[in-house]
Amino acid sequence: MDQEAKIRESILPLLDEMHVKLYDMTWTHEGKHKILQIAIEREDGSVDVDLCASVAEVIGAKLDEMDIISFEYMLEVCSPGAERKLRNVQEIENAVGKYVYAKFKKTIGKLNEVKGTLVSVEDNCCCIEYMDKTFKRQIKVDIDDCSLIRLAVKI
Repeated sequence: MDQEAKIRESILPLLDEMHVKLYDMTWTHEGKHKILQIAIEREDGSVDVDLCASVAEVIGAKLDEMDIISFEYMLEVCSPGAERKLRNVQEIENAVGKYVYAKFKKTIGKLNEVKGTLVSVEDNCCCIEYMDKTFKRQIKVDIDDCSLIRLAVKI
């Protein structure tokens, strides 16, 4: 088992106890510094600074106890971001009712992309309600025909 898998396996039970989901775990670099970035969220999708601090404290203690990282690093516990990518059908289904951005692999109904409210997901197809000038319209698109679907901030 590689280092990242061992870390993941050891922190998942801790996150479960705190009622927190792991969104992603990656190693990044900032100059000479190596950073273990752990993106988390509550079951309802929310994250705040206090939660990140609490989780960082618990995970940091566990990693120190395990002593499997042989180099100097920084631990960063953060939110997945307001405009996070929806990586699979489950995440897309969980986003129903939220504002999203979808980019299509090919033109669909004269559109290459759309921003709007994700209305439904059925049979690998999502329905997005968007504004076309002053009219509300809906577009149905197969998830496989999307090169990107992410949450979006409505301006």
